[in-house]
Amino acid sequence: MNYKLFTSESVSASHPDKICDQISDAILDECLKHDPHAHTAIETLVTVDQIVLAGEVKIKKRVRINYEDIARRVIKNLGYTEEIYNFSDKSPLLCLIHQQSQDIAMGVDIGGAGDQGMMFGYATDEGPQFMPLPIFLAHQLVKKVDQVRKKGIPYLRPDGKSEVKVLYENGKPKSVEFVVLAVPHHPKVSNTQLKDDLYKEVVLPALVKHGFSCSKKNFVVNGTGRWEIGGPASDTGVTGRKIMVDTYGGMGRHGGGCFSGKEPTKVDRGGAYAVRFIAKNIVAKGFASRCEVQVAYVIGQKEPLTKAIETFGTEKADKKKIERYAWSLLDLSVSGIVKGLDLLRPIYQQTASYGHFGRPNFPWEEIVK
Repeated sequence: MNYKLFTSESVSASHPDKICDQISDAILDECLKHDPHAHTAIETLVTVDQIVLAGEVKIKKRVRINYEDIARRVIKNLGYTEEIYNFSDKSPLLCLIHQQSQDIAMGVDIGGAGDQGMMFGYATDEGPQFMPLPIFLAHQLVKKVDQVRKKGIPYLRPDGKSEVKVLYENGKPKSVEFVVLAVPHHPKVSNTQLKDDLYKEVVLPALVKHGFSCSKKNFVVNGTGRWEIGGPASDTGVTGRKIMVDTYGGMGRHGGGCFSGKEPTKVDRGGAYAVRFIAKNIVAKGFASRCEVQVAYVIGQKEPLTKAIETFGTEKADKKKIERYAWSLLDLSVSGIVKGLDLLRPIYQQTASYGHFGRPNFPWEEIVK
């Protein structure tokens, strides 16, 4: 960790890209409820007064999934119910979901990877969540924005983003240097009032809870000076576009594949969860202060093409000992990951906002005793 300053961003659950991620994962969850061995790759697009669903599904023949109802329910729950947003749960919807390709199915059905690719898992001892502080705090800020929009600051509207700038000394976070929030609001509310309310109700509680603070002069709201209408009418959303928000905020490598809408035999998802599990346990065990684990897969093949560990010079044990421990934690075959982490369950919509890592109750976050 050679950066003295590091900034990460997050987005609210009602951000256009996150609307799409949650719809795609809500469809996945519904498929898994009816068929734990369903295969999916669902893409969602939202824009001005329009919803588009596309992708592939393989599920038991007798099961019928109402994709449209799922999408409209997610959108309604996120607060897009007013005409002024030019997008709502009543917007026109086009569904283009079709059967999974037989060329893919023939490899997946025998326990092979649903796609090729490389995945990275990362962990650091910067806090009890074993996550980089900038992305962790960025998540806390937008989560708090969403909470106070529903109960606390009634003039806020759906959508929102955050940025957090952290000062590091000797590879460890020392202070929060700057906070940025972008939140749409009713036009009768001034930016001054907005800044005062967000600083009091969002920034201070979110940072102080985790032992940090930020002066009001180093807090910026709505950089252009005005934001009244957010959501898909102002910024088209697509599934899988917030891959850094979903993972480590840019600290640590990324293989490039997104998670949402994909069931875990798609190793973009299952593989990424597996290597986070391994990296976190290496750091939690005290073998290193920072750890990154890489795997790579070939479509249709069961075992990883590559598996490797990087500890950035922070290791506190022999590297061969670390490797032996790491590879004993989890069978990294596709079926081994799915079984070892118990992934064939409808748990995915809840991952699709505020990041997939550093949160309790997900199996890839478990620390082995």
